[in-house]
Amino acid sequence: MKYIKYPTTEAWATLTTRPVFDNDDLQKTVRIIFDEIRQRGDKILRKYTEIFDRVKIENLNVSKVEFEEAEKLISNELKAAIQLAKCNIAKFHSAQVEAVQMIETTPGVVCWRENRPIEKVGIYIPGGSAPLFSTVLMLGIPAKIAGCTQIVLCTPPNKQSKINPAILYAAQLVGITEVFKVGGIQAIGALTFGTESVPAVYKIFGPGNQFVTAAKQAAQNYGVAIDMPAGPSEVLVIADQTAVPEFVAADLLSQAEHGADSQVLLLTDNEEFIAKTNEALQLQLIALPRKEIAEKALANSKTILLKTIEECMNFSNLYAPEHLILATKNARQLAEKVVNAGSVFIGNYSCESAGDYASGTNHTLPTNGFARNYSGVSLDSFVKKITFQELTKQGIANIGNAIELMAEAEQLVAHKNAVTVRLMVNDK
Repeated sequence: MKYIKYPTTEAWATLTTRPVFDNDDLQKTVRIIFDEIRQRGDKILRKYTEIFDRVKIENLNVSKVEFEEAEKLISNELKAAIQLAKCNIAKFHSAQVEAVQMIETTPGVVCWRENRPIEKVGIYIPGGSAPLFSTVLMLGIPAKIAGCTQIVLCTPPNKQSKINPAILYAAQLVGITEVFKVGGIQAIGALTFGTESVPAVYKIFGPGNQFVTAAKQAAQNYGVAIDMPAGPSEVLVIADQTAVPEFVAADLLSQAEHGADSQVLLLTDNEEFIAKTNEALQLQLIALPRKEIAEKALANSKTILLKTIEECMNFSNLYAPEHLILATKNARQLAEKVVNAGSVFIGNYSCESAGDYASGTNHTLPTNGFARNYSGVSLDSFVKKITFQELTKQGIANIGNAIELMAEAEQLVAHKNAVTVRLMVNDK
């Protein structure tokens, strides 16, 4: 990791800048594939699955038999772990259901807001060397609680035309039965336009590589919403002398193994702690199966020594990390100063892995600085909030004159008249 000692506040803006990738060629590729999918549907999905995933697919949809086979391939121990995670995630997201509140803003004027589910949602789950079956829980559970009527899952197949069994088990556990063997740009295109097999949806969720990210961004041009802008995964750890170097090293590596472009930052006010953490990093790195990936991420990551923990927090709020770990004395009090972060982990035992899998919070979070203006996925992500109002004769009489005056001032005479005709009836 790059070591930066006591940078000036003027240098912070540069230090918080993420790498910028030129994706003009990528966007062009997305447009070409999208246009082909619109014109030729399933045939194009099969074409690009063969090109990118190097496998020929006949039936794009996962059959009932494949679901049954997948369940047999999962150990009872892993099933129990997934079920525990499901229970905690469901508890946390069920608590987000809002009660309807009727507000009488003026006598005779009642306003309220109700949630309605987004009827059709698409979930994208990466496959490959790290099949994220945990994301099936994180997205499928709140979608079900929200009442979405159609949940469509897309994920790339392996060389044997199969889907990772843990992904299928998690999907079946949360009640997702429409699963399709398609990944990458072509999966997002299918969810955007619909094909003979894959239904079109109204909103697309889920992480992915730069190709999937570019495709999700393009989907918005066709009236399909997405969960949030995405970029490489990231963690920022604030640690003082009370932190445990071995714990912090493990947290940094857990993020670094996601991908070579993962962002890893350590902020501390204690130079001795940096040396101890580096020693622990090297010892733990040796044992990692994804060592090479983690090494590449660490090579582009930063350890920053600042003068105080307060400075560390100010830097973190400027950076706006996806994951923020507070391994400090009085971490709960420090957490009150968090302004920008996707999810916060408080104290030495709150590892980021807990949020990734089983504590209950959602791990689909804003990256690339978008924690400044985006929230992570929650129950709200799967609903629309619709306002209602009901006015009585007394209600329109109480606010009618104000409406007339405002409409006239904006030169919207028809708006004024919609009130006037009602007030005239009241006067009779």
